Amino acid sequence: MFAVIGIVVLLVLVFGTYVVAGGSIGVIMHALPIEMTIIGGAAVGATLVGNSMAEIKALFGGISKAFKGPKYNRQDFLDTIFLVAKLMKMLRVDGPVAVEPHIEDPKSSTIFAEYPKLMKDETLIHLICDTLRLVVVSSGTLDPHAVEEVMDNAIKTNHHHSIAPANNLQTLADAFPALGIVAAVLGVVKTMASIDQPPAILGGMVASALVGTFLGVLLAYGFFGPFANRARQVIEADGAIYDVVKQIIIASLHGHPLPLVIEAARSGIAHANQPAFADVFDGMRGR
Repeated sequence: MFAVIGIVVLLVLVFGTYVVAGGSIGVIMHALPIEMTIIGGAAVGATLVGNSMAEIKALFGGISKAFKGPKYNRQDFLDTIFLVAKLMKMLRVDGPVAVEPHIEDPKSSTIFAEYPKLMKDETLIHLICDTLRLVVVSSGTLDPHAVEEVMDNAIKTNHHHSIAPANNLQTLADAFPALGIVAAVLGVVKTMASIDQPPAILGGMVASALVGTFLGVLLAYGFFGPFANRARQVIEADGAIYDVVKQIIIASLHGHPLPLVIEAARSGIAHANQPAFADVFDGMRGR
């Protein structure tokens, strides 16, 4: 919603102020199709050259994230605490044999089934199950620091993959001013080739060429730069849920009391998604 509002504000204030100041919108509209085709075509071509099809699809996914916002909310972080804490409690109280069926086949697990939204995140489920599988097969002899290092590597790898669309959007944003100059230079070449025309015509041609520079800068700093920044914010906000998983598992392996483990995980969540103390511990008592 805010992305749409921002775009409307941007367009109204930029073009509205230009018109109020006495500028002719007709000049821009006349040049827009050609200049936009040059800039857009160059951007599409460069994107195709520098990326695989999977990365191009992810690029559009990054734009989508800028409009949709984070997929995880406060309840999802609360559910993650409940899910991992329940598994770690089962591991500690009932032993590896009790928890093994749940982590070997989470789709058939009654515990995982309580959290259908979390089940859709394969990275989250693999992080939980693969880590606990390591603990189970090692019969509890693993050093918690070694487990933490493995989890850190998994989270880092996922973050590197997830943040790629934001980085590619930023690359596009950085390229648009130069592509606008390309369009402007072509407009100047066209103008110079028509130097024998009357001043009024030459002025219109120069104005059309400058529209290319204007569009390149506007697309870079008004659209794709903000898209990249917002996509990065959303990706990092959603990625924080994996740190909650790590915090609970590692603190539990260190032998800390469950209330301390849960509070450490809860307090590390950003305020926008941080569950209340009472919600967490009342929920745990009910489970």
